[in-house]
Amino acid sequence: MTILRDYQNRPIRLTDERLAHILLHPEMVGMEPAIIETIKHPNLVRKSKSDDAINLLYRFYNQTTVGDKWLCVVVKYLPTDAFIITAYFTDKPKKGVDVWPSR
Repeated sequence: MTILRDYQNRPIRLTDERLAHILLHPEMVGMEPAIIETIKHPNLVRKSKSDDAINLLYRFYNQTTVGDKWLCVVVKYLPTDAFIITAYFTDKPKKGVDVWPSR
């Protein structure tokens, strides 16, 4: 298990099981540094529409193995714990309420 720090310096757990799940997708192999960068320096953070405890942290990357894409890291924030659920590439951020930067 790895403990990372997010854009607000909160500890975020990345378990071996979750990392293995993420790396099952071939386009995510070798993207661990980008996951860390996205958590520390997101371009955008949105609240999940399905779970108030989940935030979607986005950062745009040029020239990934699947082209120019947004990396989305899904983090669940509980009162005494926070952990990564998954990470994936997407063409655009999901619609929703911006958590950061606030507009």
